[in-house]
Amino acid sequence: MWPHLAKRASPRRKFKLPSQSPSSTTFSHPSIFLRKIITTQTKSHVPSRYPVLGFEAIESTDTEEECSGSNEVHNLLEQMAKVEKGRGKGKGKGKSQLENVGHKYKMLRKRQIKMETEAWEEATREYQELLEDMCKHKLAPNLPYMKSLFLGWFEPLRDAIVAEQEVCKECKHTMTHATHFNDLPAGMMAVITMHKLMGLLMNNSNGVGTTRVIQAALQIGETIENEYFLPYVTQMLMLWPNGKGYSQCSYSHLNLMFYKLCGMFQIFVLVRCHYHEFTIFECLFSEILSSYMDQARIYKYMEKTKKNNKKSTTTDKPDIEFDHAAIERDNLAEDQTKMVKDQSKLRKKVSTLMKKQKMQQAMGIVSGQDDWKPWGQECQVKVGSRLIHLLIETAYIQPPVNQLDGSPDIRPAFKHTLKTVQNDSQKDVRRYGAIECDPLVHKGLEKSARHIVIPYMPMLVPPINWTGFDKGAYLFLPSHVMRIHGAKQQREAVKRAPKSQLEPVYEALDTLGYTKWRINKRVLSVIDQLWANGGRLADLVDREDIPLPEEPDTEDEGEIRKWKWKVKAAKKENNERHSQRCDVELKLAVARKMKDEEGFYYPHNLDFRGRAYPMHPYLNHLGSDLCRGILEFAEGRPLGNSGLRWLKVHLANLYAGGVDKLCYEGRVAFTENHLDDVFDSADRPLEGRRWWLEAEDPFQCLAACINLSEALRSPSPETTVSHMPVHQDGSCNGLQHYAALGRDKLGAAAVNLVGGDQPADVYSGIAARVLEIMKRDAKKDPQTNPNALHARNLLNQVDRKLVKQTVMTSVYGVTYIGARDQIKKRLNERCAIEDDSELFSASCYAAKTTLTALEEMFEAARSIMSWLGDCAKVIASTNQPVRWTTPLGLPVVQPYRQLGRQLIKTSLQVLSLQRETDKVMVKRQRTAFPPNFVHSLDGSHMMMTALACKRAGLNFAGVHDSYWTHACDVDEMNRILREKFVELYEAPILENLLESFEKSFDTLKFPALPERGDFDLREVLESPYFFN
Repeated sequence: MWPHLAKRASPRRKFKLPSQSPSSTTFSHPSIFLRKIITTQTKSHVPSRYPVLGFEAIESTDTEEECSGSNEVHNLLEQMAKVEKGRGKGKGKGKSQLENVGHKYKMLRKRQIKMETEAWEEATREYQELLEDMCKHKLAPNLPYMKSLFLGWFEPLRDAIVAEQEVCKECKHTMTHATHFNDLPAGMMAVITMHKLMGLLMNNSNGVGTTRVIQAALQIGETIENEYFLPYVTQMLMLWPNGKGYSQCSYSHLNLMFYKLCGMFQIFVLVRCHYHEFTIFECLFSEILSSYMDQARIYKYMEKTKKNNKKSTTTDKPDIEFDHAAIERDNLAEDQTKMVKDQSKLRKKVSTLMKKQKMQQAMGIVSGQDDWKPWGQECQVKVGSRLIHLLIETAYIQPPVNQLDGSPDIRPAFKHTLKTVQNDSQKDVRRYGAIECDPLVHKGLEKSARHIVIPYMPMLVPPINWTGFDKGAYLFLPSHVMRIHGAKQQREAVKRAPKSQLEPVYEALDTLGYTKWRINKRVLSVIDQLWANGGRLADLVDREDIPLPEEPDTEDEGEIRKWKWKVKAAKKENNERHSQRCDVELKLAVARKMKDEEGFYYPHNLDFRGRAYPMHPYLNHLGSDLCRGILEFAEGRPLGNSGLRWLKVHLANLYAGGVDKLCYEGRVAFTENHLDDVFDSADRPLEGRRWWLEAEDPFQCLAACINLSEALRSPSPETTVSHMPVHQDGSCNGLQHYAALGRDKLGAAAVNLVGGDQPADVYSGIAARVLEIMKRDAKKDPQTNPNALHARNLLNQVDRKLVKQTVMTSVYGVTYIGARDQIKKRLNERCAIEDDSELFSASCYAAKTTLTALEEMFEAARSIMSWLGDCAKVIASTNQPVRWTTPLGLPVVQPYRQLGRQLIKTSLQVLSLQRETDKVMVKRQRTAFPPNFVHSLDGSHMMMTALACKRAGLNFAGVHDSYWTHACDVDEMNRILREKFVELYEAPILENLLESFEKSFDTLKFPALPERGDFDLREVLESPYFFN
């Protein structure tokens, strides 16, 4: 939709420029957009002209305290000022250097625009060129398997879409999908349909090789809609290489200003990338960029009405016939003439306003008349379903020649089926439409990742600053600051919030997005070799399926039943492996595309609770060990004395296996005792002893071995430049937040809020308590106590790993069923209990015991969780959702409502769209509130830390409760994150929450706050293992 394309990045703060020289006090070509942003503070300071290179020094928008130490920025500004002074003389070595920098940024931005706006067009062009080449040389090109399939499907699907578009023109008012079916070229629609469907078949929760019709139709329709609006914008914005481009626009001064500001902005963005300075030039650039979007919309309206006028004047009048049909035709012609006259008047009015530079008034007219309006989900699914239908009808597959016996076996590549799904109680049975691919297509899915168009790739230039709900991040791709999944109240709450209230949230997201990354080529090379050799090592999935068990030669029903269970388990395992292989291929495809880039950026947005996530879905630092091992900071910094020590600690943490529970000195000693293994791993990762493969996070451990070996072999290890992100992780962070909320001394000591010589390990503590309970139960008589047998079977299985996931998720609302499944999975991995029914019963017992131990150790946390749940129950009982505001000012509304259905008839089937109703889900509102509230607090802590690190000049990345920076900056980040945690909880959070509830729901009675302890929060500042 067109609002996504505008991306208005308006100024966030008041900004001020220093006094300018007398030679730059007049603006030769004033613009309405410049006047729009000149405030009383800037009126006398805005420079009169904006040359492509060179300018006067600009002050930071931050305070002087925040900018201390930014001498390099000021030196660069002075250098640029000298370039401007020597501009007329044609001198200056600095000029050449800055022009190179500017040219580099210009090219990167041009590539970014191309990546975002022309991905589908490029793919379409490639298929068309391959088809032409085939026709010309009468030979099929030598293509990879999946690409040859795409090419074989492309032409029939494109031709079918062309035919359908012709029919839609004639039957626009009778066909449900006809309204927007002609909005894109048939070739592009064909490519989008193929790639989107294959992407869903590769990576789907319903199993690889199948996807729901509703999901596929929505995604295809939404992509078609987004792509529809891009051409009108890109033809305006692809002007920078030569200053030409959209020359039809009669407002040439805007073109001139836009082009000149591009030259200025390309340099200033580089300054911002490293120092996060927000300058007036970025504001000017954003304003003009936004204005160009408006111009694109106005120009489209003017062109459309111009064509309508021509059609009206060239239409011949029908012969007059004195019958009813003739009267109707005359009435219709009169209505059409009146409509054209009205359009003509509006067109002249818009033209007059544009000549007077009254853009806002012109946009007010155009916005009510043009067709740049959202399609809506109903239209999206109709278009998407018809395209899927056409693909099913035209896409075929044929086995290789050496597999043929007799006539060719040509069969459809996809089929539309109905599937049945049941819940655990077996009472609720539902059917849904699905698309399945042929086994031959399914087999090739793993290899198709590199050929799939991935639209939300990492950015080559810094993301646009967030300034509104849908304004920020990617240059043109639709971007929302929050992932709301259709929750209207949450969207409206964010949109209604004052901009100043959301400023810290936006700035924190920008800080995360400014962190520049690059690919660790040495680690990627090792991964490629392992993957080519079949995977299996370093937690890589096996590239081969497990064989299905042979049917037993017996009539024993028990044996046959066991065999069927084993076959079912083997098929499930193979499906999971296939899904994991597709996931690895997608991640590696992105890594290979980005490996030669100097650096790239991850735009971030939020979930509804305020937790930040990268918008790119595959290769990012929130991912697996493989992702984290491949990624490193693009900017390197010298290790220094502290950095070398932290790199050794970090390597021990990655090796884990109990080493990460030692004190810092013990971790450093562990690394130093294994230096031979470190050097061997770095030099010969696959040919040597492979020590790094023993690590819990092997690929990250390998990256640390490489970095540490480079440092230790250097004549001066402290001066070695490191790109390695060093992690500091919270100790069961959810319980840390509960301990701080409840001022709980016992809980605080268990999760390292209190300092000590050794780090406390809450998971080992819970495991010890579980073992104590099981030992007591094991002594009982199995005849009177059935749990005695389970306890005896589990005595040798209890350790921190068995209970860790349940302890971690308990504070986030894990249920008994969830805990049972977590423990069952751990036991199944160990092959501890072979009988499935016994495994299930033992898992039930272990889950109950673990939850009991948790309640005993963290009583204060339980009381706060109960109070939060009770408050939510009071609110939800009045059919209202729970809502609150995070400490950083983000409004949160829990989205849990009863869902209704809207039936939509499509060419494929009747689809059911889910719609929110007015009725809230009382139980879900109650059970979800405690974990959601704590998530909003840990998100606030992370963003507060990110902002403080930015002001301190640190590179920062965050993964919820794991904070990353350069090794040399870990001490500074540790100080900051502790100060921000104390700052967060020195505020009366629970009192403020209760007060907001009583204000928002003034007729309701809420329970009193739970009692809290007397733990001193300031102890966190001296706790070395709070984050470690």
